[in-house]
Amino acid sequence: MNALPIGPNTKVTLHFALKLGSGDVVDSNFEADAAQFTVGDGNLLPGFEEALFGLIAGDEKSFAIPPEKAFGQPNPNNIQDVKRDEFAADFPLEVGLVIGFSDAAGAENPAVIRSFDDQTVVVDFNHPLAGETITFDVRIIDVAPVVTH
Repeated sequence: MNALPIGPNTKVTLHFALKLGSGDVVDSNFEADAAQFTVGDGNLLPGFEEALFGLIAGDEKSFAIPPEKAFGQPNPNNIQDVKRDEFAADFPLEVGLVIGFSDAAGAENPAVIRSFDDQTVVVDFNHPLAGETITFDVRIIDVAPVVTH
């Protein structure tokens, strides 16, 4: 078994689960194929990567990742009022519904409907997990050096 620790210039294969404080699983690949990422490639938030540093293949750990190192704290400026008539008349508004909005660059941004009436829809553009401490369970399958040519 490889004893290379996770750190810069490593490629990691792992199983993981993300859980809320309630224990509800937000995402997991323990019942699927293992995921792979290269440290620093942007596929994993830096706070989650940092928690893995020093682990080796075969390690199983659980980490509590605070909001500041996970999905951030909610920003009240990210909650906006949108005129009801900007939605199609037959659009089925529902509190808690996640919908996509396009920004000026054409990128899709998810948002959550917080409330609505005949005039206004309150839309929350904060990440749905903002403000949450996330439990990050991992099983490290492999750690390999990044090969550069």
